[in-house]
Amino acid sequence: MSVKSMTGFGRGTGSFGGLDFTIDIKSVNHRFFDFSARIYKDYAFLEEPIKKRIGESVSRGKVDVYFHTEKSAEDVELTAKLDQNLIRAYLDAAKELESEFGIRNDLAAARILTLPDVLAITQPEVSDDDVKTAVLTALDEALVSFIEMREIEGAELKGDLLDNLLFIEKAVESVEKLAPESVSAYKTRLEEKIKETLADRNVEESRLLTEVAIFADKVAVDEETVRLASHISQFRGLLDQGGPIGKKLDFLVQEMNREINTIGSKCNSIEITKIVVDVKSCIEKIREQIQNVE
Repeated sequence: MSVKSMTGFGRGTGSFGGLDFTIDIKSVNHRFFDFSARIYKDYAFLEEPIKKRIGESVSRGKVDVYFHTEKSAEDVELTAKLDQNLIRAYLDAAKELESEFGIRNDLAAARILTLPDVLAITQPEVSDDDVKTAVLTALDEALVSFIEMREIEGAELKGDLLDNLLFIEKAVESVEKLAPESVSAYKTRLEEKIKETLADRNVEESRLLTEVAIFADKVAVDEETVRLASHISQFRGLLDQGGPIGKKLDFLVQEMNREINTIGSKCNSIEITKIVVDVKSCIEKIREQIQNVE
């Protein structure tokens, strides 16, 4: 499965009963699957099957569906039906006018057809099932381009995320190299300070080593760098796995941020501090990017 963005658009078209229709799908990022549809009241029965069909392809994102109809430009078979009872009533009224008031009865067929409600023009009746079939077929058409767009954007996101992970990985390697140097520099500074304080007296080597060991234990970041490397590995694994992984990635980013903060609080090296600042900035970029990962 591929990594998908939560941003997408797709359109499908079709027709039924002398009507052409368009169905559009749009989506943006959201923590959960949030569906809404703008459908004419007469076709409200379509909302649930549309939601179900989209839900089979989408796990997260705010999805909006727009359904529009208009009269078909193609010739449609129409049916004309006469209201015979109403025509008889009109004819009887015309005869009565002629008989009672001497008004000539000039009701011809052409004129009768123009009288109110005499002629009813109807379009072919379409069952709800036929409407549903036509609309879901068009929806499938829209889903193809909709999902394709989400996959294209997802591939771009994956590439950016992998670049940022590589940056963090190299930064962690630099921290692992600099951390022992920090302890060694501390030992030198401590030794010089003690000699300066004690003047001519010799420095007690065992005491010095004890102090250095305590310092080394305090600033040791081995556990943090190992865990950070593990989080990066898991992150890559999820990107290769694809599918709905956004929530898991978000959890890993929180853990990565926690480890780099701990490293920053332990190390008093200027070089390591600079690296920590750069890594935190990179993790923040990742946090923003994964907000749009399904």
